Amino acid sequence: MDRPVARRLLALSIYANAFVVGGVLMGFEMLGSRYLYPYFGGGIGTWAGLISTVLLALTIGYFAGGEIVDRHPSPRVIGTAVGLAAAYLALVPLSADRVMVGILGGIGDGPLGILAGAAALLLLPLSFLGTFSPVAIRLLIRSTEESGRVAGFVYGVSTVGSVFGTLFTTFALIPTLGSRAITYLFAGILALSAVSLVLSRPEGRA
Repeated sequence: MDRPVARRLLALSIYANAFVVGGVLMGFEMLGSRYLYPYFGGGIGTWAGLISTVLLALTIGYFAGGEIVDRHPSPRVIGTAVGLAAAYLALVPLSADRVMVGILGGIGDGPLGILAGAAALLLLPLSFLGTFSPVAIRLLIRSTEESGRVAGFVYGVSTVGSVFGTLFTTFALIPTLGSRAITYLFAGILALSAVSLVLSRPEGRA
C-alpha cells in the first residue's frame, strides 16, 4: 500500500476512534452516577468523587501513554489499551453491586467511601482510555511544524466526542435502557474500536 494512502487510512482510524473513545469515556462517567446512587446518593459529594476520579484516571493515562508510545509507536498500543477498558466495562455489571456493598460496609458512605466507589468503577478503565490521546498524537505527527495542529485536532475531536457522549447518554440512553445494558453497549463499542486500531497498519507498512 502506498505511504500516502496508508497515512490517510491510519489518520482516519485514529480520529474516528478519538471521537468514540471520548464519547464512551464521558458517557460512562455519567453512568457511574447511576451505579453509585443507591449506595452513596446523588449529591454534590458523589459528583465530586466521580469528577476527581475521571481527572486522576486521565492524568495516569496521559503519563502512561506518553511513556509507552516512545518505546512502542504503534496503533496496537492504544488498541490494546482500549480493549482492556472494554473487558473491564464488561465485568462491571456483574460485580458492581458486590463491590459497592463491600465498600459501604468497610469504609462507609463518607468521602473516602465515595472516592473508593468511584475509583472501583472508573479509575482503571478510564486510565486505559486516557492513553489514547498522547499515543494518537505521536502516531500522527510527521514533523514538528504540524505538531500543534495535530495535537489540537486530536483533543478537539475527542472533546466533541465527549460532549456527544455526555448528552446522548444522559438524555437518550439512560431514560430508555438500564445501566447494565448501557455498560455492555459501551463495552461492545470499545471492543470494536480496539479491533479497528489493532488491525490498523502502521504508516509505511504494506
